Amino acid sequence: MESIAPRKPGRPANEEIRSRRREEILDAAGKLFAQYGYSEAATQALADMLQVGKGTIYRYFASKEEMFLAAVDRAMQRLTASIDEHIADVDEPFVRMAQGIEAYLEFFAQQPELAELLMQERAQFKDRKKPTYFEYRDANRGRWQEMFLALIADGKVREIPVDRILDVLGDLLYGTMFANYFAKRTRSPHEQARDILDITLMGLLSDNERQRNGREI
Repeated sequence: MESIAPRKPGRPANEEIRSRRREEILDAAGKLFAQYGYSEAATQALADMLQVGKGTIYRYFASKEEMFLAAVDRAMQRLTASIDEHIADVDEPFVRMAQGIEAYLEFFAQQPELAELLMQERAQFKDRKKPTYFEYRDANRGRWQEMFLALIADGKVREIPVDRILDVLGDLLYGTMFANYFAKRTRSPHEQARDILDITLMGLLSDNERQRNGREI
């Protein structure tokens, strides 16, 4: 990896270079935190990985905590961008859901260390009002709320409070992501996304049983 050379006094800052170097630090830091944990990950070890002095790292991040939280925040930015890319040109709501769920699961399947960072944030920074993951999840609810409201208005989805729908689906994805990580599952995100939608949209009861029950569970 290219060394991160200190900027000479008086030299104008190149934001593109600075941004790229910041990304290099976060790439290495994310792997270090995932492997050793927040408490055991030493800034000196990170500096050695990057072949720079610790002072160079501290020019980009004032503390290990700031660097760790920046790594988590960047992971969530990338997750959001990945989902956005997969659903950008999809208008059909149910296909849009399928593509979004698959993109979510694929993101963590390709980068399992990010699940580790999310766990560490909760363990190390319990005093935070809301973990980064849920900040991003809440910030992205709006577009899905609009989609479900339209589906309900069209008679395609039962009249259920939309927040209830989003909470259940969101918690299901969150749990699936961690179950995949802990159990080291190898099922494809495509198959898992289809299973999730089959169960959540079609339910467990047969048509006959739903008619016989005649009531909500």
